Amino acid sequence: MLFYILLFLGIISLWWHWRARDRKQVTNLTGKYIFITGCDTGFGNMAAKIFDKKGFRVFASCLTETGAKELKAVTSKQLQTVLLDVRDSDRVKKVAAWVKAEVQSEGLWGLVNNAGIMGPIAPTDWLDIEHFREPIEVNLIGLINVTINMLPLVKKAKGRIVNVSSVGGRLAFSSGGYFPSKFGLEGFNDSLRRDMKAFGVKVCCIQPGLFKTPLSNPAKIMKEKEVIWSKLPSDIKMQYGKEYFQKDAAKKQKLSKICLNEDISPVVQCMEHALTGLHPHAHYIVGQDAKLFWNPLSRMPAVIQDFLLLWNRVELAVSHTK
Repeated sequence: MLFYILLFLGIISLWWHWRARDRKQVTNLTGKYIFITGCDTGFGNMAAKIFDKKGFRVFASCLTETGAKELKAVTSKQLQTVLLDVRDSDRVKKVAAWVKAEVQSEGLWGLVNNAGIMGPIAPTDWLDIEHFREPIEVNLIGLINVTINMLPLVKKAKGRIVNVSSVGGRLAFSSGGYFPSKFGLEGFNDSLRRDMKAFGVKVCCIQPGLFKTPLSNPAKIMKEKEVIWSKLPSDIKMQYGKEYFQKDAAKKQKLSKICLNEDISPVVQCMEHALTGLHPHAHYIVGQDAKLFWNPLSRMPAVIQDFLLLWNRVELAVSHTK
């Protein structure tokens, strides 16, 4: 009995020590420079506003002039916006040079790679290479390019790199280019984290579940899928069946209602901990759906993953399994 009491007390002590360690923060961060991509809407937009209020000198990159103007209108004069499409390599280099001139010898404390797109979500045999190319160009190649160009500035400050991935980088629960792009991001993040340890740079990966942002707008996703369906050859439509599209849309809508996280602030809180915590986490799993379902499922045998994920799919009109 005494053994179990001591074991319980030991576990409580370790948990308390971990919590205390987790709350420790880096001091004297006011006025430090951070660069955030994808600030038009969603996670990046909220992060730019919050970090600006906390005294960081924020460089917020936006894809559109409208996004940049709207963000600038509600933030301090200290925040600076810049237009950036991460797919444009020349533009990435010019923005990196501009940031270098701004930060000078101080360097860049934080790089938050948040820019991303979903791309079409549809069965693989509905898609062509261009459907895969765009999310991979933005979510993976663009992210790597921004990181490489900003890396000398982060190394100078011995700062932080925060890569926004997805639980979809651990488990491909649908088809399309989004999931390969996030699996690739995870690999890049892990190798970068190990490479940068010698320079005092900490690299963190945030893995959100399904959150309510323009990126994951169900209506937009279904509209893209409908366009692809309308252009499919008749033989593929016959294989899937006339009612497949409507039935699949209904199932996806039901799943979205169960899994969707309305409040996006927990993701930004993870960004904040990654940038300010004395001991940032290597990975941040965010969202009840990610913590309770997607992440545990990603660690299970393939036979269990396949059973649970295929259980939610619509049966084809023509079966080829026999």
